[in-house]
Amino acid sequence: MPTIKFDDYLEQRIVDPNFKVSFDAENCKLATAAALMNAREAAGLTQRELAELASVPQSTIARIERGNNTSFEILSSIASALGKKL
Repeated sequence: MPTIKFDDYLEQRIVDPNFKVSFDAENCKLATAAALMNAREAAGLTQRELAELASVPQSTIARIERGNNTSFEILSSIASALGKKL
């Protein structure tokens, strides 16, 4: 099997509308995860400390930072605890 660069593979696949929808959704979740982790670390907070401020379980913060999806309500609560807006 020949080797293909990931960028070339992605370029071929992204033209499929179904693939693009799924890819964009995953990309959005990962961007949210990175933004949350960066904001939390910039505030000097642990996951547990942020969870207490946002009134959510620490496991919720961990799941979001791993790229799992959550509700707008929970993200809004976390953003508020960080002094941020969505």
